[in-house]
Amino acid sequence: MRVSLAQFHPRKGRIPENLDRMAGMIRDLSARSDLILFPETAVSGYFVEGAVGSVSRSPLAIATALGPPPPDAPDVILGSYIPGPDGVENAAVHLTPFDGAWQVHHVHRKLFLPTYGVFDEARFVVPGRELRAVETPLGRIGPMVCEDMHHALVPTILALDGAEVMVCLAASPARDLAPGPGIPGSLDRWDAVGRSIAMEHSVHLLVCHLAGSEGGKLFSGGSVAYDPSGRILGRARLFREDVLEVEVDRGATIRSRNRASVTSDLRTRLPVLIRALDRVEAAGPPRDGHGIPALTPGDAPPSSTGSDPDRAGPHGRTTRPGKPDGDRFPDPADTSVLDLDLPMVEEALVTFLQHEIQVRRGFQKVVLGLSGGVDSAVSAALAVRALGKENVHAFFLPYRTSSPESLEHGKLVAKHLGLTPRDISITPMVDAYVEGEEAEISDLRRGNLAARTRFVILWDQSARLRALPLGTGNKSERLLGYFTWHADDSPPINPLGDLFKTQVWALARHLGIPEPVIEKAPSADLVEGVHDRDELGISYTRADPILHWLLLDHTPGELEAAGFPSAEVELVVRRLESTHWKRKLPTIAMVSSTGLGEYYLRPVDF
Repeated sequence: MRVSLAQFHPRKGRIPENLDRMAGMIRDLSARSDLILFPETAVSGYFVEGAVGSVSRSPLAIATALGPPPPDAPDVILGSYIPGPDGVENAAVHLTPFDGAWQVHHVHRKLFLPTYGVFDEARFVVPGRELRAVETPLGRIGPMVCEDMHHALVPTILALDGAEVMVCLAASPARDLAPGPGIPGSLDRWDAVGRSIAMEHSVHLLVCHLAGSEGGKLFSGGSVAYDPSGRILGRARLFREDVLEVEVDRGATIRSRNRASVTSDLRTRLPVLIRALDRVEAAGPPRDGHGIPALTPGDAPPSSTGSDPDRAGPHGRTTRPGKPDGDRFPDPADTSVLDLDLPMVEEALVTFLQHEIQVRRGFQKVVLGLSGGVDSAVSAALAVRALGKENVHAFFLPYRTSSPESLEHGKLVAKHLGLTPRDISITPMVDAYVEGEEAEISDLRRGNLAARTRFVILWDQSARLRALPLGTGNKSERLLGYFTWHADDSPPINPLGDLFKTQVWALARHLGIPEPVIEKAPSADLVEGVHDRDELGISYTRADPILHWLLLDHTPGELEAAGFPSAEVELVVRRLESTHWKRKLPTIAMVSSTGLGEYYLRPVDF
């Protein structure tokens, strides 16, 4: 069986356009495919929030919209939100050509709806209620959608139901771009699960991933096929649209099952397992004598750590020590927890800029301020790689107290990237207000005034040039609240917002940013002679590891017990927990049942 995994990047909410493109891909692949897979929610895009109803389409409507199948058309399995009797469902729709039209052969509704991290699917979608393998001319196929594959009972039931090939349509945002496997850590975890399923059940497993960016969530791509030994037959490229073509040898399934049939053993013990499941379901989760769910020994903090078991982490829930980052635990001497696979990060961020600026928003150009600092240098370098230097409009926006070194470094970066910035002094604008209205203004207020003035100019230039303002703020600054509200945070696109400052330095070296820009002490350059460390009270090299572990829900007490200095932990926690308001949109008094951002929910890219 020849299978094409069509790794697709849908245009959010543009149903006819997406179906037209999919129909074109089907025509192109038909002659050399027996089965074509498209990813989860390929018809509409995944993160649509409260718009699921408006983007849902019935399987019959999808079949009709694809038009007549080509003469040599294969079967097609594609992902879509579909209307159901109890609400919208997330489905894998299996179409087969028959008598000059697409016929709906089977529909699998996603069973497990993730509600953690970036996911809130169960709020908008109802789960499926049926699971079965499907007989086709190509063999018996077991369909899954994304999270289904990560629950062992699902592929087990499909195997017991006779599945020879399992397919999974997925929309998995890339996370954890650390050095090592050459793929995002999230995909590495998919590989562990995928290999296990293929080997345990002696099946081919085909996983078709969504690609591209949706409002900053970068879908990993990397669609993959495993044979019954767990060997990877092929992988599509990361982040971007691609087609992976593989051959599935049904004989390999038979030979594998003849050598070691775990499924046959499972079938003989199925009555025992069913009774055990019935007992567990009837009993509910284990509880202690007070009716509280019981903890395993590893859940309780050892008394030697000095941790407060009731101390809530930064996400507001009680956390325990011993929660590793992979197999790692907090260690002040281990800075490698912040290491990145820098070529992969570059590819991800360039893809992000291209998709969010050009594909999603329809712009070709950006504007940004070149401050002479490493953050703006890296943002500019990524923009040049993504859009071309002719589409990157840079500005020097100095104030009279700005460091001459900053201007020199800005010119150095511009020359390195082939940019010709425009120089606009903000001194007359700022000083006109200060001298005319606020002669006693403090350095802090004057600095914030200068920062906001810069962005007034950038927004106006963006209107003149029809170019989006590009952000340059990093994750450390945002978590520590060290930025000017409605200035540094105002651009709609920011490639660096999920990179700690120390990671930005590493990426700058990878991108070839001139060394003087990287090596100099970081400064907002708002107050003469004042650097970030002076105002924060801690360097980024000390703060970033603490922030890293706090975001993984380790408590301050755990970090102190691990050897992080108490004063530094306290400082970082205080700044983190006192600046949540700066990372949110303005607080609105909700007086209706259609409150924006609470009840009426739409993604930023819809």
